[in-house]
Amino acid sequence: MEKEEKKFVNKAEEDEMEIYGYDLCRWKLVLVTVGVICSGGFLLLLLYWMPQWRVKATCKRTTLKDCEVVLLRTTDEFKIWFCAKVRLMPSLGANPLQNPNPIIHKVSNGHAVHFCESAAEENKNDLKKYLPIRYFTHHSVKYFWNDSVQSFDVVRGLDESTFCSSIHNEHSTGLTKGMHDYRKAFYGVNEIAVKVPSIFKLLIKEVLNPFYIFQLFSVILWITDEYHYYALAIVIMSVISIVSSLYTIRKQYVMLHDMVAAHSIVRVSVCRGNQEIEEILSTDLVPGDIMLIPSNGTIMPCDAVLLSGTCIVNESMLTGESVPVTKINLPNPSEYPKAMGDEIYSPEVHKRHTLFCGTNVIQTRFYTGELVKALVLRTGFSTAKGQLVRSILYPKPTDFKLYRDAYLFLLSLVVVAGIGFLYTVVNSILNEVPAHTIIIESLDIITITVPPALPAAMTAGIVYAQRRLKKIGIFCISPQRINICGQLNLVCFDKTGTLTEDGLDLWGIQRVENARFLLPEERACSESLLKSEFVACMATCHSLTKIEGVLSGDPLDLKMFEAIGWILEEATEEETALHNRIMPTVVRPSKQLFPESKQATNQEMELFELSTSYEIGIVRQFPFSSVLQRMCVIARVLGEKRMDAYMKGAPEVIASLCKQETVPVDFECVLEEYTKQGFRVIALAHRKLESKLTWHKVQTINRDAIESNMDFMGLIIMQNKLKQETPAVLEDLHKANIRTVMVTGDNMLTAISVARDCGMILPQDKVIIAEALPPKDGQAARINWHYADTLAKCTSSSPAINSEDIPVKLVHESLEDLQMTKYHFAMNGKSFAVILEHFQDLVPKLVLHGTVFARMAPDQKTQLVEALQNVDYYVGMCGDGANDCGALKRAHGGISLSELEASVASPFTSRTPSISCVPKLIREGRAALITSFCVFKFMALYSIIQYISVTLLYSVSIL
Repeated sequence: MEKEEKKFVNKAEEDEMEIYGYDLCRWKLVLVTVGVICSGGFLLLLLYWMPQWRVKATCKRTTLKDCEVVLLRTTDEFKIWFCAKVRLMPSLGANPLQNPNPIIHKVSNGHAVHFCESAAEENKNDLKKYLPIRYFTHHSVKYFWNDSVQSFDVVRGLDESTFCSSIHNEHSTGLTKGMHDYRKAFYGVNEIAVKVPSIFKLLIKEVLNPFYIFQLFSVILWITDEYHYYALAIVIMSVISIVSSLYTIRKQYVMLHDMVAAHSIVRVSVCRGNQEIEEILSTDLVPGDIMLIPSNGTIMPCDAVLLSGTCIVNESMLTGESVPVTKINLPNPSEYPKAMGDEIYSPEVHKRHTLFCGTNVIQTRFYTGELVKALVLRTGFSTAKGQLVRSILYPKPTDFKLYRDAYLFLLSLVVVAGIGFLYTVVNSILNEVPAHTIIIESLDIITITVPPALPAAMTAGIVYAQRRLKKIGIFCISPQRINICGQLNLVCFDKTGTLTEDGLDLWGIQRVENARFLLPEERACSESLLKSEFVACMATCHSLTKIEGVLSGDPLDLKMFEAIGWILEEATEEETALHNRIMPTVVRPSKQLFPESKQATNQEMELFELSTSYEIGIVRQFPFSSVLQRMCVIARVLGEKRMDAYMKGAPEVIASLCKQETVPVDFECVLEEYTKQGFRVIALAHRKLESKLTWHKVQTINRDAIESNMDFMGLIIMQNKLKQETPAVLEDLHKANIRTVMVTGDNMLTAISVARDCGMILPQDKVIIAEALPPKDGQAARINWHYADTLAKCTSSSPAINSEDIPVKLVHESLEDLQMTKYHFAMNGKSFAVILEHFQDLVPKLVLHGTVFARMAPDQKTQLVEALQNVDYYVGMCGDGANDCGALKRAHGGISLSELEASVASPFTSRTPSISCVPKLIREGRAALITSFCVFKFMALYSIIQYISVTLLYSVSIL
């Protein structure tokens, strides 16, 4: 056959693989069967350990189009081989997202099949109407044959290449029963199935390990040679090792299964194409279904985009922050063509409108009897939760130098054993030794040279270290990782809940009057400020909501609202059903805040109650956007004709949107003073809106029209307290020459200030922010460099630092110069993604000096760990949320401070949520590593001495 061009699956993705097609070859199969019989089953074991040999020994190469078996190889540094069987599936069409129209369909084998019946008129008994679709399954993902690219490809959901307008106009009516069944054939059952293997299966898999096979061979040989006691000792050690390993592996599977299985199958209501509502199991959902979200909430069984209504969601499973988030429906661009342009839907960009699998919808809100609907985008292992579980089930192998060198040394021992084997055979034949004795003596040389007891002996230090870790509250589910922890020279820390306390505290406020800062004030709930615009902004500009009567939302918003002592009242379901969708949330001061009247008459009391009925209705909310770094609300005071716009956000951004005459001259100096002290600073602004803006006009107005010409009102200063033990632990790590890095989902400036506060970045050190911009309007991707201290003064057009002066040039120069540099790089998740894609050559240099990585998504945390490992760091990761799962699993030593989802992925779990466990683990790891190394040296030396002695004794025919 002609040599086929090299094909790939998951091209340019993290799990990219080369793919080759093979067909079963009968004569090769016969030869392999003969070989297996002649070798006593050893060839079968060899083919079991080497999938590429198995496929090449039993199959012949063919094109992917016609193959029966595919051979896959990862394109990373590990080059791991996998094989999978290609299966056939009958289907009415080749694309699940298109209707199976009555047209000529080209099928995978190149022939055309014509059928006229639609999905509703199909006759299931007539198989001629179906197309044979070829697919294979690898790591819980199905790959279908794609004729257009002449390769296998993953079937995508509605989360890719779908415009926001088409989500509303084409996909909002639901699927017919026939279309649902057609799609289900491709997407399969909507479940994240984690099968717990039987003990027998696990036992077979464990026992077929090369070391255990060699031990079995050695034990049989020793018993034949009447070497009973040592053989018995090896058997006992091996049994204990196997039982311990089986218990640990099964426990991991059960924990993961229980985590995934919880609420994974629920009953859901879906809208069919004929507007009927049907109740089905969540396992039957497919992309394109319209799911009704119940008012009392549910655990999301899939990824979906909200089409109507509002949801309050707890996303702790994904973000690690157990803070309820308000999700609003995806706006329809075709309804407001002037206000917003059409764009391709993206789960990352449109996160405010997306409900992710595994997250908890606490409650929903609907208006005028309208149902809360969501369009299913992804199901099963394609969902956000599914990808997280896959990263746990199929982690990348960890490369550890000690084990790699140990295997190379054992390989050299095998070569030495082979020489001894041949020497003994030849020497015994020349000395006319009986055949039975020759076989036993020559094979005995191999078991002496390659010590079968080596794995058991090397685990001795690990077992004792594990026991000591358990006593100090650190639990381990992967004992082999203890040794690796002894070599950790870099530790990544999550910020919130790991380095710092979970909550924020209000330190004070600093108002502005007549473009001048007033003195800082500790309390914002004084009588003089009660009806001020500053307090009105604090009362209205937030995303708080009531869940079962309890105020919930972002901790920052919560602290800000609690500081003024106001009350929030939301419209009930009955009220929203009676009124229209603009029924506002109302905030008002509590009566205790008003000055009390002494011995007031009844008439005076009535007047007092009228004066205290100061209420503000929140008419419209523009939610906080991490891209824009601000949020805005439109509100109206009860009885007032004109509405007000209130805005809060990053001080630099808010100041740029205000009238310059209202911003104090010393604004940048004051802000810099607070940020240097590690405070989280939020700026407030206000604007009185025109009287022509009615309630209905406000609902459709563009955000940019509101967020301009604002009056600067002042600053709110928040404090994110470090955990008491954080600075001391980080200092211990620095003294031990272990580098520390912060990887957080929080704001960049906050992360930098916390890094300075905890000693991760010393006061005299400079922080350079790398702001990478993707290609746009024909311009190539570029990186702007700014000093963190002068970020407010910089613009993208005039970077603070010339790229030629960046200290990455010194990375490979002398150590003395490197120590003098004292630079730290900081970047956010978006910049990190652009650098990974467009500036690959800069990645090693940036991660060598990168200390703060902010706004990092869960998969980006994993990518960072891999980038650090690529520059030869032994990386530890310490986190407390499910968003850290991938990084915890990928790191050489992952330490979870939570006993929830993160503990399933993490090799180590600390019972006390404190980073003080990190130096303790490294200490125990070093002790275990030294023990293992010494045992290895002893066993190797013991084997060589015994090998030389026995060979000499055999040669003089004493034995």
